[in-house]
Amino acid sequence: MHRRLFARAFKAPAETPADLGAQVDAGFAKAALSALGLARRCGDAVVGFEKTRAALKAKKASVLIAASDGADDGCDKLAALAKGVARYALFTRSELSAALGQDAVHAAIMAGPSAARFERAAQRLAAYRTAGAAKEAE
Repeated sequence: MHRRLFARAFKAPAETPADLGAQVDAGFAKAALSALGLARRCGDAVVGFEKTRAALKAKKASVLIAASDGADDGCDKLAALAKGVARYALFTRSELSAALGQDAVHAAIMAGPSAARFERAAQRLAAYRTAGAAKEAE
């Protein structure tokens, strides 16, 4: 159902790109990955299973990030330590590795402004993807 609401509001023709949804998703993903990379450069993030596990055991981490295509056994082990920690699996291993500058399946962000910045961006991305999935199911 095309109502042409933008065209009416602007009193001019308005066309939306066919891949608008993918562009919005890519923008949200870029913002979250940029926040993750910034946290790493600030020293607020650790990368790798052992460093992430150590941060969770020490109760320093407030965000746990796992690659969506990572092995379930490692993710389950870290999830067991992540009580009260926000967990995200929004990105593939290659996306995480590119953002963090090294091979990455697991990462953690320490409590603070970097974690809050990443969480805001990741929550927007997760909400957008959830809404899109719900709309496709209708």
